Amino acid sequence: MASLFSTVLLVTGGVEFLTDRAMRRALAQLHDEDPEVSVSDVEGSTIGQGELAALTSPSLFSSHSAVVVRGIESLDATAADELLAYAAAPAPDVAVVLTHGGGQKGKGVLDKLRKLAAVKEVTTTAPKPWEVSRWVAAEVRHLGASISEEAAGYLVDAVGHDLRSLAAAADQLVDAATGADGKRAPISLELVRQYFGGRAEVKGFDIADAAIDGETARALEQLRWALNNNVAPVLITSAFATGLRSLARYGVASSKGLREAELAREVGAPPFRLKRLRAQLRGWDTAGLTAAIGAVARADLDVKGASDPHYALERMVLTVAASRVQ
Repeated sequence: MASLFSTVLLVTGGVEFLTDRAMRRALAQLHDEDPEVSVSDVEGSTIGQGELAALTSPSLFSSHSAVVVRGIESLDATAADELLAYAAAPAPDVAVVLTHGGGQKGKGVLDKLRKLAAVKEVTTTAPKPWEVSRWVAAEVRHLGASISEEAAGYLVDAVGHDLRSLAAAADQLVDAATGADGKRAPISLELVRQYFGGRAEVKGFDIADAAIDGETARALEQLRWALNNNVAPVLITSAFATGLRSLARYGVASSKGLREAELAREVGAPPFRLKRLRAQLRGWDTAGLTAAIGAVARADLDVKGASDPHYALERMVLTVAASRVQ
């Protein structure tokens, strides 16, 4: 891996967790190169005239130094000019790590930095909703293990789409899959269930799937379990809305002759979910979907209003299940 000293690393993207992690990995690389590297960490909005020159001057206490500037979109005009002048001729024993929070603010500085030879850019991009399970699989691979597609999908259902939480879950699972000899077994669906099954069992998506499949008794049982475990009613109506809309979109998109990846993007669901949607669609027609979506909309209004949320949600489950083709 090329040294980061005498360079300027530009980390861009609008996902705070991914940006922070890219920055931390850069600092870890610098510490590997020189364990005694001196690090300064500042906010772009606080840098005054001449301060950047002081930060990048040779350290009195170590042979190498690093400067992290967070949020260069908030630099004032003078500090931005000083940064561009430094990046055009960086010091040989100094590494500078810059972060930009995304958006149009500070775009002029970004464009000028990107044209400089000493600037290396790392772009962090949040996965689309249907790509999150793949992101989990990539996260596990980065940690030196593997996970099945089904297990990755289950983990996303259990934990949600927050990347920081998913990264922590992946780290926990990899640790659990590592034996005393240091060898890592593939992360199976059973292992994910063992660690996160309690959270997944009360997820709104499971209740929605049961109702959409016409399994009324199971849906009602899971609904009561979820409510007893303090799952917010609005999360349950949201899961039903997502499931039914995905089903409706799949019904339209599946007739277009799209490849699986294209179909997943069109539907807005991960590829592993398509098989389930295909099976579910056999029990539905347009009239039934329209009635079910209407029932969910009414329940959503009820749980946000003064109505009894338990009654509203039970009525929604019963109506959705009854809207299937008989």
